[in-house]
Amino acid sequence: MDRKEFARRRKRLMDLMGEDSIAVLPTSPVRPRNRDVEYPFRPDSDFYYLTGFAEPDAVMVLIPGRPEGQYLLFCRERDPEREQWDGYRNGLEGAVETFGADDAFPIGDLDDILPGLMENRERVYYAMGVYADFDRRVMDWVNRVRARARAGVNAPGEFVALDHLIHELRLFKSKAEVKAMRQAMAISCAAHIRAMQACRPGIREYQLEAELIHEFMSGGARSPAYPSIVGSGSNGCVLHYIDNADTARDGELVLIDAGSEFDCYASDITRTFPVNGRFRPAQRALYEVVLEAQKAAIDKVRPGNHWNEPHEAAVAVIAEGLKDLGLVKGRLDRIIADGTYKPFYMHRTGHWLGMDVHDVGDYKVENEWRLLEHGMVMTVEPGIYVSAAHSKVPRKWQNIGIRIEDDVLVTADGSEVLTAAAPKEMADIEALVGTGA
Repeated sequence: MDRKEFARRRKRLMDLMGEDSIAVLPTSPVRPRNRDVEYPFRPDSDFYYLTGFAEPDAVMVLIPGRPEGQYLLFCRERDPEREQWDGYRNGLEGAVETFGADDAFPIGDLDDILPGLMENRERVYYAMGVYADFDRRVMDWVNRVRARARAGVNAPGEFVALDHLIHELRLFKSKAEVKAMRQAMAISCAAHIRAMQACRPGIREYQLEAELIHEFMSGGARSPAYPSIVGSGSNGCVLHYIDNADTARDGELVLIDAGSEFDCYASDITRTFPVNGRFRPAQRALYEVVLEAQKAAIDKVRPGNHWNEPHEAAVAVIAEGLKDLGLVKGRLDRIIADGTYKPFYMHRTGHWLGMDVHDVGDYKVENEWRLLEHGMVMTVEPGIYVSAAHSKVPRKWQNIGIRIEDDVLVTADGSEVLTAAAPKEMADIEALVGTGA
């Protein structure tokens, strides 16, 4: 992503902060997996949103109006010996030349330099409570400034949550962000198609996951945006099933909830299809309800509608469908009001999507559902889950889990389904499943 994009974001944030303030934001730490092995590093989303800097051991400081430079980056220095083991570092020069910092300092000098930068600043913007160890360091810096009161130095008297300002900015996607998300989604659509083509009775769920990962990496996405869910049969009724260890059997459905991450932007797609390529009558009946519910919800994704309208539309269709199929009983308005449908549809219809798969941004403003606006991206993912625990339900319905999920951009006059390339009409699915070599 162009460095000018990150500069624009920092300027917008500093405009909101105002002068006489300072913002301090660390990236995420490297996390151990087991002895002598670490998880692949992924930068903190807020930090990366403002810097584009993807190395560990880094802290961003913004100081609006500071003549010597408003954007400072503390990071690791170049170290040929460590780079021989762990890979290239941008160093202080790269922080300035490549990532646009006004100045850069060694991360080891943070405790010495930060208190001086806080002097005579009225407000500290900081993501409090995210990294406990860093919280203690921030308070130590402030106390060191307070200790200089007799020398005429003023310490910050106000702490403000930085994440609220950043998250409001992140909620509205720029053209550059939408471009990155389109790439992630195109890769993910291709992965879902590949998994459908590879599917056949007897395949293991993790083998289908392998098809997804192959397509993610072949397309340029180095990792999934979240652990892939590949649930066949009864496993499709487990919302966050990630064991992916069972065998997909003839006559079952398989539910795949998977998306790639590209340049730190997520995609999130769910498709449900028959293992043998043919929907059974009961599967077909429930799938039709979920698909109709999803289309009704997507139709409500438009500027001026509030966040909950897509969910309300999906619930109305699912409740009526469950009633028509005899899975719930009673008047439709009571089924909805009393939540009689919830044993079969227990989750919300979507969430914000961006750098995080469950992305940041308030769903309510002043206790009212937020209105949808141009530039927001959300998922739309209704489902029906009839596990064997529903013992009073006729057996033909049991162990059927169906979810259909797309990623939807709110446009100026409506919406755009960004993941439409992944088939979801039953005829298209049946024509595709099992056709791979």
